[in-house]
Amino acid sequence: MTPVTAEPAQRGTPSVLELPGASDRLRARLTDGLNAVNDLIELRVDHEDPFIAEAGSHLTAAGGKRFRPLLTLLAAELGRGIDERVVAAAAGVELTHLASLYHDDVMDEADLRRGAPSANSAYGNSTAILVGDLLFGTASDIVADLGPRAVKIQAQTFVRLCSGQIRDARRAPAGTDPVDYYLHVLADKTGVLIATAARYGAMFGGCPPEVVATMSEYGERLGIAFQLADDLIDIASETDETGKRPGTDLREGKQTLPVLHVLASTDPRDARLRALLTGDLTDDADVSEALALLRVHPAMDRAREHTHAVARSAQDVLVHLPGSDAKDALHALATGVVTRVG
Repeated sequence: MTPVTAEPAQRGTPSVLELPGASDRLRARLTDGLNAVNDLIELRVDHEDPFIAEAGSHLTAAGGKRFRPLLTLLAAELGRGIDERVVAAAAGVELTHLASLYHDDVMDEADLRRGAPSANSAYGNSTAILVGDLLFGTASDIVADLGPRAVKIQAQTFVRLCSGQIRDARRAPAGTDPVDYYLHVLADKTGVLIATAARYGAMFGGCPPEVVATMSEYGERLGIAFQLADDLIDIASETDETGKRPGTDLREGKQTLPVLHVLASTDPRDARLRALLTGDLTDDADVSEALALLRVHPAMDRAREHTHAVARSAQDVLVHLPGSDAKDALHALATGVVTRVG
């Protein structure tokens, strides 16, 4: 198996359409499918009230890579391919993701999202929360047309997503290993929805149960790797070109994997960095100092190694699938999410 470290770094979350594992024919099918997903999202987010329509489409208009719906479409290619039900499932997953971003930005008091003003900055917290709720409702309405099993999965996904967000705002309870706690939070707040994206694609693509289970497991591991990489980018990026200021997690007091490794250190040379990381990081000078110290700390290499190991574990899940363009693209996707730089 090619190690995930073999690919050069790339800017931005990798699109399935850009991966070396995707043939021209697969790219064409995915492009058509993604256009159908975007059309459905635009149709369902529209509203008779112009203000609600504008606020509801705020993040859609700001762009986005459609990583989750692309995964749904790609997973369907392991079976009979993309049809209207696969497109609907992909749209439901993306709307669930978009809804969560409205709530995230309120919780994080964010000013920017994807390089544009966040919804809470543009419309205020109350409207942002309600629009997020509206999009959750719209996603559930779409999924309801796919049958009771899809509704059950959507509900279970939503429960885990919310519990992950709640626990993300809290430190590890006494007696709990902070790294284990953190990784379980990532599985819930990010991994579960990406798992559902892959699971829906296999389900509605007509794959047998064992392939559906494989894609669910692949998606969750991919989601954890995706979030681990995001957390590294927040420290490693030198500018705000990603649409998020470097050190945002530090300012919010989030203890990501590199930070947890530093806090567990007993090396006297780490005393200043530990003091910064346990202090009130609201001063830009302190944040800049903490970032500079973290970027050269062995904790970053250790966290990168773990991130790549999770990506490899996602690739390992695919080993029993028969060879196909879709399998090759899924393999390459796991590499891409951890070698990106933004």
